[in-house]
Amino acid sequence: MSTTASLPTDARGPAQLLQAPSPVEVSFEFFPPKTPEMEARLWEAVERLAPLAPRFVSVTYGAGGTTRERTHATVARIRHETSLEPAAHLTCVGATCEEIDAVARQYWEAGIRHIVALRGDPPADAGRYTPHPGGYAFAADLVAGLRRVADFEVTVAAYPETHPEASGAEADLDNLRRKIDQGATRAVTQFFFDPAVFFRFRDRVRAAGITVPLVPGILPVTNFGQVCKFAAACGASVPDWLGRQFEGLDRDPETRRLVAATVAAEQARALQAGGVREFHFYTLNRADLSFAICHILGVRPPAPAAGKDQTP
Repeated sequence: MSTTASLPTDARGPAQLLQAPSPVEVSFEFFPPKTPEMEARLWEAVERLAPLAPRFVSVTYGAGGTTRERTHATVARIRHETSLEPAAHLTCVGATCEEIDAVARQYWEAGIRHIVALRGDPPADAGRYTPHPGGYAFAADLVAGLRRVADFEVTVAAYPETHPEASGAEADLDNLRRKIDQGATRAVTQFFFDPAVFFRFRDRVRAAGITVPLVPGILPVTNFGQVCKFAAACGASVPDWLGRQFEGLDRDPETRRLVAATVAAEQARALQAGGVREFHFYTLNRADLSFAICHILGVRPPAPAAGKDQTP
């Protein structure tokens, strides 16, 4: 299952993987709940991960803007009921520039200072993406609009294996550059499973003169079939070796979780050994796998005060 054969020279070797590199920062992504049960699970995840002091936590936005109100409510609650720094997803889909600007102003007034600016996906029955008449056509336009509204920190998406609708890898890289030129301050990648994919992409990004932080997006595999569907939609490849790790585990959730943790931990440590110092976790509102990987990376809750009784 090892992927180290394709890593850069400074990332090879088990001895290097076992060293303690410099500290890393992490961020976590959640999605807004649809039901009371899902809301309870979301807040369990937030409470579990909050002691790790993430740089920020983001809340997704449904295709076609379908979760706009739930996203706003979740982000506002994180802002006012926790010490976490929330980031709200905002897309170009289904609204005019004026409507999107109004949402952005609502976020600013609610104390939200960080936006994840995305083109967004159309509703499932809408087919190929078409810009809304009078709306922001693409993410670069949205970034520029947000900069006119307020002094947001703006994170954008990057695609190590190329956006599925891009005409090619260079065109996709040019699109990333446009987003940065308009004022984006960080790029978080779509998920991937081969560390070499990220390292090659990082080299291309830096060679193109893009210097903002490039943060790998990590998706712990809790459901292999679901991950394959996600990957098909976003253009991410699923290596054959990954599928083999989950063979025969459909009815064995405990072993599946152990395998998922091992795979994600190996990926994260290989990236860390290659110089990565910031990670973004797609949690799917489940905290345990992300928490475990953070522990392996050295991201842990503060130690209890000396002499304090920690027994339940």
